[in-house]
Amino acid sequence: MFDLFKNKKQAPKQELEVQNDQWIENDYEEGQLAIDVYETEDQIIIKSTMAGVKPEDIDISINNDMLTIRGKREEEENIREENYLYKECYWGSFSRSIILPTEVDNKNIDAELENGVLTVSLKKVTRDKKIEVNVKG
Repeated sequence: MFDLFKNKKQAPKQELEVQNDQWIENDYEEGQLAIDVYETEDQIIIKSTMAGVKPEDIDISINNDMLTIRGKREEEENIREENYLYKECYWGSFSRSIILPTEVDNKNIDAELENGVLTVSLKKVTRDKKIEVNVKG
């Protein structure tokens, strides 16, 4: 891996661009999923567009306060690189992890993929905010 910050002032611009490109290629093997997260009074909702992804190719897991969505989008056609005029769509594995802002009921999670949009609904856990402690004397 390249040290992008070492001697940055001395490295030519073109060399830094090559180093950046190699760093990106070496460290990121999967795409990052774009998401929207919002909350209602009793739920946290996560939405993401997933055109071309099958429900069986999506894995959603929760560990403590972190939710992870993983999946893969497979190209159905085998197109040679030299035939592309533009290639902007991401094909392959992707994932996204987020830290949830509040505790959720991990037994009460719904996920639905409809018209290429994944919606994950997490029910918030409601707890009494005031805790009384008896002091022994």
